[in-house]
Amino acid sequence: MNKLGYSLLLLASVSLGAQAYPGMQPKEHNQIQSSVDKINVLPHSFPLEVVPFQDKAGSQLDFSQHKGKVVLVNIWATWCPPCVRELPALERLEEQFSDKEFALLPISIDQGGQEQVASFLQSLGMTNFRSYYDPQMQLGQIFPLDTIPATFILNGKGELIAFVRSFVDWDDPKAIALLKGFIEQGNAAKSAAN
Repeated sequence: MNKLGYSLLLLASVSLGAQAYPGMQPKEHNQIQSSVDKINVLPHSFPLEVVPFQDKAGSQLDFSQHKGKVVLVNIWATWCPPCVRELPALERLEEQFSDKEFALLPISIDQGGQEQVASFLQSLGMTNFRSYYDPQMQLGQIFPLDTIPATFILNGKGELIAFVRSFVDWDDPKAIALLKGFIEQGNAAKSAAN
């Protein structure tokens, strides 16, 4: 194939783009006015397999321990500047919600695990920030971990309802409104079931 033919084929394949899972289609550029607009709310929820991660003590946890709550899973690493930029806003975001209806699970994929992350957080003055750990990246079985920061939002049943694979300004009032909406949906579903 000549260079022109190859270039046209490459251009066509890039412009068509691969759509690996729902919501991966690019949004129109004129729709995005804040980083929260990048969050993809899925057309329906997707059940997730049980995959463990670790707490500070090295105990195995999974998302089922937070059933009944909206769970924001944020995948991050110390070597990722946009991830680190999100951490203080995530800490403030958690304060906006009751722990009875919302759980923040920032999960580091640093290979050094808790030891590496604890000293890093201390250097940032974030000694009270609660992180979880997945140094073997087992969560890659259910979430694409090739791009971080990545945030996955789960409903009270532990099903995936939204995600974003980019930096988000979690201080944006739109982020709080979005999460409150998910919490209200969950509360309405609980009321309807009773």
